[in-house]
Amino acid sequence: MTPRHPVAPKTRREMIQAGSIGVMGLSLQHLLGIRAMASPDTAPPRARSVVFIFLSGGLSQHESFDMKPDAPEEIRGNFRPIATRTPGIQICEHLPRLAKLSEKWALVRSLSHGSNEHSAAHHIMLTGQSQLPLGFDPNKPSTTDWPGMTALAGSALPRRPGHNLPPALVLPDKIVHRTGRTIPGQFGGMMGTKGDPWFLEMSPYHPDHYGAYPDYLFHHERGLESDPSLRFRPPHLSLPEGVSLDRMRDRVTLRQHFEKQVGDLSELGGDDAFNSYRDAALSLISDPRVHEAFSLDKVPPKQLDRYGRHSFGWSLLMARQLVEQGVRLIQVNLGNNESWDTHQALFPNMKNYLLPPMDQAVSAFIEDLDAHGLLKDTLVVMASEFGRTPKISRLNGTALPGRDHWGAVQSALFAGGGVRGGRVIGSSDKIGAYPETDTQHPENLAATIYEALGIPKTQTWTDLTNRPHYFYQADPIRGLV
Repeated sequence: MTPRHPVAPKTRREMIQAGSIGVMGLSLQHLLGIRAMASPDTAPPRARSVVFIFLSGGLSQHESFDMKPDAPEEIRGNFRPIATRTPGIQICEHLPRLAKLSEKWALVRSLSHGSNEHSAAHHIMLTGQSQLPLGFDPNKPSTTDWPGMTALAGSALPRRPGHNLPPALVLPDKIVHRTGRTIPGQFGGMMGTKGDPWFLEMSPYHPDHYGAYPDYLFHHERGLESDPSLRFRPPHLSLPEGVSLDRMRDRVTLRQHFEKQVGDLSELGGDDAFNSYRDAALSLISDPRVHEAFSLDKVPPKQLDRYGRHSFGWSLLMARQLVEQGVRLIQVNLGNNESWDTHQALFPNMKNYLLPPMDQAVSAFIEDLDAHGLLKDTLVVMASEFGRTPKISRLNGTALPGRDHWGAVQSALFAGGGVRGGRVIGSSDKIGAYPETDTQHPENLAATIYEALGIPKTQTWTDLTNRPHYFYQADPIRGLV
């Protein structure tokens, strides 16, 4: 019989779902959700860490990593390909820094699934499950959703000995639609809210702004924007004024402090739950290594300039520091509010606001990992929820053209963690509409991440009804390593 794992109880569910505790800018559900469930048959990991860079909105393969210069104009678009350091591999002219690093990354040009709808496609790509769960609601997360990959990894991987950080987390924000609804697929889903990954909420949500603020803040219709209220806010790990660490260790003082912030905590229930929260909170507050990992204050100015003084650069700088601290899986959302959803003004928006900060930050991240001897042990994956249509169009008569949603094919980038650079896995057809060779699916991408982390193929997770499910739904992508 397949082994079963303990299931998170449903008690205190409303409190956990509701609650944002003010301490350290972290929520109660995140701290209570930190679990170390090491499988006794865990295989040696190929990668010390995995960084999953997610481009919400849908990166156009034609304007990035799978250009079609010989196709008709309505397919190939306005951009031109440039040579990389690898003979025979070309990418977009607006990705010059990544072009110079082609020996360090590989492309998969045949990643495919069946959905053209944002919420469904987010769920598919973030969970590694092409089939949507029964009763899927695109408007909100649910405990009927599949668990996100970050949630699953967080439940399966042990924390580093003597280490206070969780094994998996998401930064700099949750993925939220411009209407304010939170996109499903990012959470614990069927594992319950205690399976939710840890979110480092550092990037404020704004319904009308997109991209890498402040330098590249834009609106799809209006172009460049400016909003001084948008600030990148790393977590503030400090004690309340006038409270010492010894005093904070006292459960009465700690409870009073929490009650002052969120009201009656009677729903916390038994001592075990409160002790779990107390221990996690205190360990994070008191660990100087955590303070450094969550701060950009000590980063040299030249390093900040190299990554870019914008939200894309700051997010990947934070990810590099967390890799150094031993966090195993880090999901980095580059662009909330579906920034990459280029239905209109595709060419000026990609050229001026989206590709430059991505090219700068991702190339700096790869180079920085390599310079610190971390790239060989860190798998970097970059993908979106889907690609874009092969044919350029005008959405609802907009003035400038773009491309629509297209789940049938997208390109994904892989680097480090044993990946052999200068390679292309799979191909799309002559207009970039469908895979032509070596089709890969979200299940293959998820398996690649799990294998790199050393999660065995026998590993299971347990839903709220105590049913076991396997992590792996397919084989890892062949040819990358």
